[in-house]
Amino acid sequence: MEERVIQTSGLTKFYGKSRGIVDVDVEVRAGEIFGILGPNGAGKTTTIRLLLDFIRPSGGSASVFGLDSRKNSVDIHRRIGYLPGELALYEKLSGEELLRFFAHLRGGVEWGYVEELAERLESDLSMPIRSLSRGNKQKVGLIQALMHRPELLILDEPTAGLDPLVQQELYRIIESCRTEECTAFVSSHNLPEVERLCDRVGIIREGRLVDLVEVASLKERALRRLEVRFASPPPLDAFSGVSGILDLRIDSSVVHCTVKGNMDAVIKTIARYEVINVISHEPSLEEVFLTYYGGGEAGAQ
Repeated sequence: MEERVIQTSGLTKFYGKSRGIVDVDVEVRAGEIFGILGPNGAGKTTTIRLLLDFIRPSGGSASVFGLDSRKNSVDIHRRIGYLPGELALYEKLSGEELLRFFAHLRGGVEWGYVEELAERLESDLSMPIRSLSRGNKQKVGLIQALMHRPELLILDEPTAGLDPLVQQELYRIIESCRTEECTAFVSSHNLPEVERLCDRVGIIREGRLVDLVEVASLKERALRRLEVRFASPPPLDAFSGVSGILDLRIDSSVVHCTVKGNMDAVIKTIARYEVINVISHEPSLEEVFLTYYGGGEAGAQ
């Protein structure tokens, strides 16, 4: 049987009368990159804080490395790297001073690896924390989560504030977990990010786990809104019956459509005609949820 690095059973948290999460059952396998996906306020951060024993559950249980998340939280924390969604750092220190402080608390780390991470993430560790932008503070937070080569990475919205090139480098760093026998648990509200990064995804909405899917399956459900501009108007029936098109509107030489799942048939049809430009609009996560899971309440912890 595959080792379960994270396991929850009926995990529930209420903040007074307000719902946090309800009856969440999740298993994360050793060596995989697992994504927990949901809109802001769905309960992702609550789930992470329960796993780390930062808050106590109203019901159910959670274990990490087979250890009880409450009784063995200190032992668990030694083996993980964590990036919180709401990052707070010691403003008076430089990035290097902060990381050396954390390294000392952990009994030392390989400083050459810290410098490698800083170079890859384009982080100037000589700068005072108080002078850094949100994105550059995020880089320091990521380095502290990664620098001791943890067995488990728990990252809450890890790409917040990062520019696209640094995001891509971070994806490569996280993906290296697969070859370094590290497991990753990544919270995100960004559907393309989860598709790019994760092996499996738990979809959480309004505090409940509504689906648990392989990323390949998630991609089959993908929705994309396409706007294709041709050199001249295509025939009116050119896209009729093409697999995957949910709706279609042709405005002179511009075709507007929504495509579900595999793009192959649509792309092959487009390629028959001279194309000036193609614009793909990724739908919001809320739109995806409305398409596959229906409506519902708004707001959550």
